[in-house]
Amino acid sequence: MQSTLDEEKWQAFSERVTWQGHPHLAIEPFEPTPDDVARLNERNLHVLRTLASLDERRVENAGDDDNPVMQELQRMDSKLNVLLDIVDRLLLPATLLPPRQPVSFNAVGLVVPASLLSSDGHLLVRMHFEACRALPLELPVQRGKAIGNDNVFLCFRELSETVEDGLERFVFCHHRRKVAEARLSGVPENVPGHKHRV
Repeated sequence: MQSTLDEEKWQAFSERVTWQGHPHLAIEPFEPTPDDVARLNERNLHVLRTLASLDERRVENAGDDDNPVMQELQRMDSKLNVLLDIVDRLLLPATLLPPRQPVSFNAVGLVVPASLLSSDGHLLVRMHFEACRALPLELPVQRGKAIGNDNVFLCFRELSETVEDGLERFVFCHHRRKVAEARLSGVPENVPGHKHRV
């Protein structure tokens, strides 16, 4: 029965757009209580909203504008970004971050190197993104099927609908930005993240 569920989850994962990159990532054993699940869902929703707002500011200020007011706003925004980066680094120095790892994820689950897993059962994945390294996503997962010889699929457990929606938006916005960047640079549009490649 479990293998059938794993296959269904993997199929659902494979049919969706994925975020692909190398965030700072750690995985540890995790047996959550209902209170832990509620706390994590609330925290993850806050982190996703923070990442989305930082991302939106970057996109809004990416275009060229000859308007002096817009130029001044962009300069102020750049200074604010520097201040945010300094605070972020003070809150969590790079030496305290887990190593970067190749990851592919969407709202169903994620694919990570099998070497990161020291145990089966219930696990917690902690991902730190550059936009706000001090606020990681902390996602409960369960080990699923092996993908090739080197990777394993982990399916998310007990995420609230709002967190799932937030993950979907995060992945979609990342994918849309990559497609736009590819068009601007004249690169063909087979942008990483559209389909997971096994």
